[in-house]
Amino acid sequence: MIRTIVVCEAQVPFIRGGAEALVSELVLQFRKYGFETERVSLPFKWYPKSEVLAHAGAWRLLDLSESNGRPIDLLVGTKFPTYFARHPRKVTWLVHQHRAAYELVGTPYSDLEHDEHDLALRDRLIALDTTMLGECRGIFSISATISARLQRYNGLGSTPLYHPPRLADRLHAAPAGNYVLSLGRLETVKRVDLAIRAMLHTAPSLSLKVAGTGSQREALERLAESLGLGSRVQFLGEVNDEQAIDLFAGALAVVFPPYDEDYGYVTLEAFLSHKPVVTTIDAGGPNEFVTDGVTGCVVTPDGAAIGEALAGLDRDRRRAARLGEAGYDLARGITWSGVIERLTSAGA
Repeated sequence: MIRTIVVCEAQVPFIRGGAEALVSELVLQFRKYGFETERVSLPFKWYPKSEVLAHAGAWRLLDLSESNGRPIDLLVGTKFPTYFARHPRKVTWLVHQHRAAYELVGTPYSDLEHDEHDLALRDRLIALDTTMLGECRGIFSISATISARLQRYNGLGSTPLYHPPRLADRLHAAPAGNYVLSLGRLETVKRVDLAIRAMLHTAPSLSLKVAGTGSQREALERLAESLGLGSRVQFLGEVNDEQAIDLFAGALAVVFPPYDEDYGYVTLEAFLSHKPVVTTIDAGGPNEFVTDGVTGCVVTPDGAAIGEALAGLDRDRRRAARLGEAGYDLARGITWSGVIERLTSAGA
């Protein structure tokens, strides 16, 4: 019988994103369902490239089968390299692998190139992932997008387990204002620049609110100024829960055009706020929820295409509301109970 559980987290100090939120919520949910649960966290550094194997090795050194002489019944790995830890009852709910060594190689979103040294590192990481994940009693993922990557690169099957966002019970609708919302980390792979460029193709009365922090903030601010959009693009920085809830509630729509996103809480947060989502055909996780013309708009990854979709929602606000309601009907059926049951059953 499973009584004690450790949830493993690879955390970048001073950075908190979707993966960190997932681990925190998973720990809370295990406790809610009666399991004694602790989080085990180690810092992660992916640069220079040589550091990746060292950090993977640090996790492999850990034997988490017991603590202070007391058995730990189950270990749950999340993102790379937490599933390297040693435990006889290990399951993984995969948030993501080290994507820079997988589908992002050779793109602007990875520091690995198609040269001999980098490809050797990539091959080593893929081989290690295959071995370490193969030790698991069960392999799950947070989305079908991740399961497809795992099958493609590692030849491993997995089951997607969808889960609600942390703020699910608090999100609500309010009358749509004259802004669209972009919320999340300001990093290259999130492609917030597309949301900014989209504003060139919308009515001057519509503005963009950008909530979040990251390494690309200054570059994005310069982009908005260079396009003459300084007065229509507002950078809010990091927002707290109450501010985020209000921003979702009052938006006309949420624009979320990342590149091959793993899951994307923003999509479900928008739906639970009764708002449509405008995303792109290569967005990954959001495409598992956003159906063009049903729960939002799915367009090519181009500022003009995104702008035209936003302008259409602005012109026909009744349609925008209908799409948002359809999104809400979809998102409200996603719960934690199935996730907890599958993870614990696999490790029993």
